[in-house]
Amino acid sequence: MVVRMSLSEFSRVPVIDVAPLVNHTAERAKAAEQIGTACRECGFFYIAGHGVDESLCRQLEALSRRFFDQSEAEKMRIAMSRGGGAWRGYFPVGGELTSGKPDRKEGLYFGAELAADHPAVLAGKPLHGPNLFPEIPGFRETVLRYIDSLTQLGRALMSGILFGLGLDQNYLPELSIADPLILFRIFNYPPATEDGDMPWGVGEHTDYGLLTILRQDDTGGLQVKSRSGWVEAPPIPGTFICNIGDMLDRLTRGIYRSTPHRVINTSKRNRLSFPFFFDPNFDARIPPIQDLEHGAPDDFRERWDQASVHQFSGTYGDYLLNKVSKVFPELRKKVL
Repeated sequence: MVVRMSLSEFSRVPVIDVAPLVNHTAERAKAAEQIGTACRECGFFYIAGHGVDESLCRQLEALSRRFFDQSEAEKMRIAMSRGGGAWRGYFPVGGELTSGKPDRKEGLYFGAELAADHPAVLAGKPLHGPNLFPEIPGFRETVLRYIDSLTQLGRALMSGILFGLGLDQNYLPELSIADPLILFRIFNYPPATEDGDMPWGVGEHTDYGLLTILRQDDTGGLQVKSRSGWVEAPPIPGTFICNIGDMLDRLTRGIYRSTPHRVINTSKRNRLSFPFFFDPNFDARIPPIQDLEHGAPDDFRERWDQASVHQFSGTYGDYLLNKVSKVFPELRKKVL
């Protein structure tokens, strides 16, 4: 097995037709192999043939622009501080941190919609609960339809990733394809300032879970880190762009690396993005795959946060809460 360098050399992000995975056809092995190659080489890949209704995506974008066009006071009616431990709602520009620095974006946090009598909600489990929705007609229904569609897509993609690793989709069910932790964000990046000050939308980082499925508007600004520098990952019509997270890095002993990325909005207009996170179950422990004896060396000294994804102990929930406590330190003090 080839041992990876801590960061690979690549100049573009590949496009993969995942229709065979979505539709369970005979060509799924080829699609799984292509995803596996992308995970080894750059950790990012575009997906075509995903089957998500384009009209649903356009409706979500229109409703999101309508929300962000509102006054700050109106948006703060669903502030994250009102979401409690479910960690849902709105935060203003500068309200989220990356590596201790405020991001130049505002956003909405959502997750799987859970009723008040759901066992996880009754138990007070963090990041589980009802969502906060603005009083915009159709907003709630559109977001929940989108979450349902992307959850199905996430299961199909994860089954392909496991297949590409030579594993059955029931391997480590607690990860879990059947019962994942679903988190969804809508971000709005303001236009670049006239003097060019503070161009970063979000600084260099990796995602925490298994798989991120991102829809971008047509503005651009996403960049992926290659060994020789930053590679543009512009929007491609009809596709999503996917990247693997820290837990898939951990699971594969570093053979699949969670690749750093960032966002810079240098345009003169707002930029919308819609990251959907298909993560392990909150209570899952993520041991490395035993048959993968030769992984890449631990790269924690080179990582953006100097934190190892291989040395921590505990559940995915422990890992995630440690991360989000640094993203929203004040909110954590109030609600967790």
